[in-house]
Amino acid sequence: MEGNKAITINQNDVHMPQKEEGEKEEDMSVSRSDRSGQMKRKSSGSGDDSLVSLRNHPRCPLTPSLSPRKRTTSQSKTEPPLLRTNKRTIYTAGRPPWYNVTGTTFKEAFVIGLCGGSASGKTTVANKIIEALDVPWVVLLSMDSFYKVLTKDEQELAAKNEYNFDHPEAFDFELLVTVLRKLKKGKSIKVPVYDFTSHCRRKEWKTVYGANVVIFEGILAFANKELLKLLDMKVFVDTDSDIRLVRRLKRDISERGRDISGVIKQYNKFVKPSFEQYIEPTVQVADIVVPRGGENFVALDLIVQHVHSQLEKREITVRSALASAHQGQPLPKTLSVMEGTPQVHGMHTIIRNKDTNRDEFIFYSKRLMRLLIEHALSFLPLKPVQVETPQGSIYEGKRLSGKRITGVSILRAGETMEQALMVVCKDIRLGKILIQTNHDTGEPELHYLRLPKDISEDYVMLMDSTVSTGAAALMAVRVLLDHDVQEDKIFLLSLLMAEMGVHSVAYAFPKVRIITTAVDKNVNDKFHIIPGIGNFGDRYFGTDAPSDWYESDEGMDY
Repeated sequence: MEGNKAITINQNDVHMPQKEEGEKEEDMSVSRSDRSGQMKRKSSGSGDDSLVSLRNHPRCPLTPSLSPRKRTTSQSKTEPPLLRTNKRTIYTAGRPPWYNVTGTTFKEAFVIGLCGGSASGKTTVANKIIEALDVPWVVLLSMDSFYKVLTKDEQELAAKNEYNFDHPEAFDFELLVTVLRKLKKGKSIKVPVYDFTSHCRRKEWKTVYGANVVIFEGILAFANKELLKLLDMKVFVDTDSDIRLVRRLKRDISERGRDISGVIKQYNKFVKPSFEQYIEPTVQVADIVVPRGGENFVALDLIVQHVHSQLEKREITVRSALASAHQGQPLPKTLSVMEGTPQVHGMHTIIRNKDTNRDEFIFYSKRLMRLLIEHALSFLPLKPVQVETPQGSIYEGKRLSGKRITGVSILRAGETMEQALMVVCKDIRLGKILIQTNHDTGEPELHYLRLPKDISEDYVMLMDSTVSTGAAALMAVRVLLDHDVQEDKIFLLSLLMAEMGVHSVAYAFPKVRIITTAVDKNVNDKFHIIPGIGNFGDRYFGTDAPSDWYESDEGMDY
């Protein structure tokens, strides 16, 4: 294969092509991944929990899989939860920042393409890579989700085993490229759910977000030029044709209720010719060829090593950069500090006092929250409307110029502001984001996400009790932007902010409106606001400080 050398890896020996003079090193890179697990990712498509996935699987030796190959569906793997309640699941592994201090996506998801014939073991290889990676947030995307919707005539052919599902024309490559491109850029995407019984797409699509590594597998994964441009690593799974036929017979007979003659007929008429014409030739573009699929542990271990080496190169730090930026600059015009009336100063005096009991702390915090929400609503765009009064007269009024308002709280301290928002805004929708500080790295990490359906059309009130460095707020805003919320429709609300946090958010997202009741000037070496308010979440909920996994970094006043 001139100009495009692939590495063919056997169990007993590994041959790496020598780099010729002037030839670049083969890019074996594979980026961030999610710890694989047994729980399937939930969809936020209808307001359900959209679990930014996490799975903390100890790095274990690769072992043979005994389960038969099943029809693959796109999914993301999640790890055993740290805590389960009736309404919520909190996970132990978080997603580190995927953007820089400017708020721009810095790390694209690393995409591994897995190609091979039908029943070659692509899914087994994908799952074993996920299990061995032991890094946060991986998404498995399957071509099987992107079959075209069949016409009535094509459905009749499919029922008779007369439709070629292994031909490039059977796939919606335009949709597939669009989805994979957005996923690679860190955007929230919706994946179709294909019904192989009716040969059509189901009404509800699956929402996927938060990929650090994407493993994309399919029989024609290398058959489209636009797709190839999105793949950072290309792996061809090479399995003997007799083994693939046996696996296909077992799958179609046991799982789909088909008879042997029909399966063999389809194999000889469509599957085998398509493999020889469209799939087998694409081995030439592969970076690595893996014989025997999931049984080739040497090959899988080598792939995983390359993934980890690339992940280490892509690590970035955010909080330390925020702490040293924007010093001495004037406060931005997008900041609005509520008028410091004697009442506001009096309430701040009470809640800042370390000797204030919990009941008073909650009471006066709620009063401030209500005033803050009312103040924030005054910045929403309104349009003129006319209404008729009971006396039959016309009143020239105002109404929200937009579809609706949604509240999103940064857990846990931001959740305390939800009640004030619900009192002021009737029937408002709510979302939640959990961001914690990794105490080993000092960086914020995304652990949990639940956003309402179609939030991209809304004005969003993003709520946290305090903002110091702005690291958690920065991550939360980035999440909203990844879900296509317009930047100028995001309002960041906080009872207390540090100048550092104000500058960090305004510098990264200059169109976000920042609204607070007070701004303190300093932050200490532990990133606590000075003079500050203490650990707001612990004082409000009556818990002991510090709350290690429940608190966002900003809710902890740092």
